[in-house]
Parts: sequence; C-alpha cells; structure tokens
Amino acid sequence: MHTALSSDEISVVAEPAQTRTFTAAPAHAVPLRPVSVMHIDTERGWRGGERQVLWLVDSLVRRGNRCVIAARPGEPLAQRALELGLRVLPCAPRWEFDPVAAVSLARFIRRDQIEIVHAHTAHAASIALLCARDAKVVITRRVDFRVHRHWISRLKYRRAKAIIAISDAVAESLVASGIDRAQIQIIQSGVDLSRCVTRSDSHSLRLLGIPEGAQLVVMVAALARHKDPLTFVLAMRSVLERAPDTHALLIGDGPLRHTVESVIRRLGLERNVHVAGYRRDAESLMAAADVVALSSANEGLGTVLIDALWMGKAVAATSAGGIPEIVQHERSGLLSPPGDSAALGAAIARLISDSALRARFGSAGRARAAAFCVERTATRTALVYQSVTANGA
Repeated sequence: MHTALSSDEISVVAEPAQTRTFTAAPAHAVPLRPVSVMHIDTERGWRGGERQVLWLVDSLVRRGNRCVIAARPGEPLAQRALELGLRVLPCAPRWEFDPVAAVSLARFIRRDQIEIVHAHTAHAASIALLCARDAKVVITRRVDFRVHRHWISRLKYRRAKAIIAISDAVAESLVASGIDRAQIQIIQSGVDLSRCVTRSDSHSLRLLGIPEGAQLVVMVAALARHKDPLTFVLAMRSVLERAPDTHALLIGDGPLRHTVESVIRRLGLERNVHVAGYRRDAESLMAAADVVALSSANEGLGTVLIDALWMGKAVAATSAGGIPEIVQHERSGLLSPPGDSAALGAAIARLISDSALRARFGSAGRARAAAFCVERTATRTALVYQSVTANGA
C-alpha cells in the first residue's frame, strides 16, 4: 500500500514485486548464506549506475553480507557510500587495464577473503579480469549497446560466472553480441521506495529561471549522445508553440552540454528551457514537475523513470531499450520513437494540456513503481551470488 502524499513530501512503501520475463533468479524468502563481495565502479560523476551500486550494496549489507565498494576517492559514489557508513576501497585506475590498480585489488581480495568480485561497468569488468583470480566474477550490464566483439571483450565476459542484465533489452543485446544466453540473468534495477523526497519550493525554482505557477517539464539525464538531449530541446520547441508559458528544466551534465546550450540560444528558447547541470537536489526538482521526460536514443532501463512513476508524475519518453519495460504506453505514460522530436513534443504537450490524464497516469505510475523496489533487486542478486559460490568451478 502507498502512504498518502502531501504536496511537499513523497514517501512510498514497497509492495510485493511482480514476476518478469526472461531467465531470472527467483525472488523468495529462503535465508541465504552471507557472502563477501567487492563491488567495482570506478566511473566519475554520479549517474543512475552509481546510484544503483550504492543502494544495492546498502541493502546487501543490511542483509548480513560483507561488502566493500572499490571506487575513485572523492567521486560522488565513494563520498555517498562513506556517508552511509559503507566500506570504501580507493581505486583510481589510470586506464582500463591498469596493472597497478589490479594488483592492489588482488591483494585486498586475498587479505579480506573476498568470494565475489562484482563489476558494475565495462571498465570495472576489465579490472576484474586482472584482479579476481581468487574470487568469482559477476558482471552487471546496464546499457543496451552491443558488446565489442574483439577478443578482450569476449574474454572478460566469458570469465564471468554470471552476467546480470538490468532489462530484457540489455539481455537481448548481450545475446546478439555472442554472449551465451545461459550466462545471463535478468535482474531489473530497483529504487528505494521508502525514502522521502522534499519538493523544491518556488524560491529554488525561481533561482533556476522558473516562475511561480509555471507548468514544468523536467528531464534528468547525462548530457551525452545516448541520452539524446537535443531531441528533448527540439521537442520543447514544438511544445512552446502550443503552450508558450511552459518551462523545461534539463538536469545533468556531460560532453554535450555546450552543444545543448548553443542550440537553445540559437532557437531562442533561453527564457523557457533551462540547463541546470549536475544537481544533488535533482529528485526534489523532479518532484516539482508536472511532466517528466526522457529522450534517450539508447537506454538500458531508465531508472529515473521509476522515480517519476513513484512520485506520481506523468511521463513522456522514448521507447528506447528497456524503457517500455517500465512505462506502459497510454497507461502510465506516453512513449514515442527515439529521435522523433515532433512525437515527443506532441506527447509532452498532450500531458501539459490535460490535467486529468496526468492524474490518471500518476496514479497508475505509483502502482507500477512498486514492482521496482531495491530490496527485490538485492534479493535476486544475492541468489546469483549463492549460485556462483555453490558452483566450485
């Protein structure tokens, strides 16, 4: 059941998860033997993958598992893990196959009797290939790009005792890349449905250029090619032709930021389309939205949309990758083809103009989000750990 939602606070209690398709470790209540796991994520910045690592490890530790996160010191993942009281091992490889970083991790694995090395990115899988001789390797794949077919990529994925795909779409891309289907487990990412998020107030929004009472579209995404932020900007141009008082907030940073800001200026959208960059209060800003959008060209799952559904927000997104596994078209949101700015703009404009539709989608979204709790993700992940450690090979 969901708790009542006030205008300022969002709090949801997790409900039982529904069964998903593809090969997946079943989630059940059988007690599992605690294991020792090194989680490797040496990415810079803070994106959905890093948030998933943090929540997963926190949930695993609360279940009695012994976990350590190997992460770059000073980066958000390491900082936030320390804030939660989790163990953090500094790891800052200079390149993908840095032998110095690998030797340091290998020593820790032996000294701390680590049973499983869980690599959460492609580069982390490369380091795991070098350091995990005394432990079993599990790889999580979070993107729906095909795996490179050169021999090194094949080797590191063959080395893994299990590969966790976060969606059916990711699993299919792995199979299309030549990965053995029997290695793959589907475990969809989950979010913390028990946390509270305080909605940004009008003063905070005004500081970002959004006037009080304006209808607001929010997109939280890295400004990178696979998120296709330019399609969102072009979509907002068509929205503003129909609803000129609408404002849009693009939250995130990345290599395309300069290009995005240049296109906004060239199209004369500066008054209505705002680029906020990286924000620690991204969830609070999303909670103030009337519509949450995502314009991805490629997307492993799109956990930011789980947040949007949990918050009761109407969603307008593309149908890229695993997004349709979260957002049900015409039930909890509207989906459009990737790269089609006109279709995305029409979807956003339809939601902006129809408050009853937004409310209906919001209600359905809250119910839908209950299937994506992090506790379910942790349970299924723990079952994978049990499986690979029970196998002596």
